[in-house]
Amino acid sequence: MKTIELGAEKRDLTSKGTLHKLRQDGNIPAVVYGGKNEPMNLVVNVKNLVQVLKGHGINVLMNLKVGSGAEVVLLKEVQRDILTHDIIHVDFQRISMTALLEVNIPLHVTGEAPGVKVGGGILEHILRNLRVRCLPTDIPDGLPVDVSQLQLNQGIKVKDLVLPKGVEILNDREGLVVNIVAPAAEEVAPTPVAAAAGTEPEVIAKGKKPEEGEEAAAGAKAPAGAKAPAAPAAKEKK
Repeated sequence: MKTIELGAEKRDLTSKGTLHKLRQDGNIPAVVYGGKNEPMNLVVNVKNLVQVLKGHGINVLMNLKVGSGAEVVLLKEVQRDILTHDIIHVDFQRISMTALLEVNIPLHVTGEAPGVKVGGGILEHILRNLRVRCLPTDIPDGLPVDVSQLQLNQGIKVKDLVLPKGVEILNDREGLVVNIVAPAAEEVAPTPVAAAAGTEPEVIAKGKKPEEGEEAAAGAKAPAGAKAPAAPAAKEKK
């Protein structure tokens, strides 16, 4: 990996108002630390930094020039505005070109899986960054993950990835990187059971309860087999 030059200037610790003015002028505060030297507060032009990152990725080696001196650094941390997502502060770490270091490298899916195109499956991208250990000059820009042979219910694990010589994987080797899964089956609502033929709902009549002594409603039939009430006996004449 080649080294890209980035300029910076020293800065004193300043108030929030001064930092706001700094950002309005197209600059951002930064700090560099690590190695045998003391931490140093810096000012970096944000457009120059973004241009370097877009062209070379997050793990780019930078030759950070401050005044008449220069140091090889990696971008350690980026702080962004919660609303605009603009870069508002960065940390640089000094590194030794002869010492191993640990970094995260991005994983990029390539190809089209038959399990998706033909089988109707869904590609799950589970692991997006790989943790590795290597020399600064061996840091990969990224790693392709070819899914062009994956059928339904097949996947690629960390142990299946092929890395350049001198790069050691630190992740769990049995961990899944990508997986092709079947889409979830849609639930079918149960069909209502039809009422039995000829069955009618019971109707309960509502009305005023007859007062004691009132006769039943006109037209009501007496129960079958019941006798009519006997007429009152005539009085005997004397």
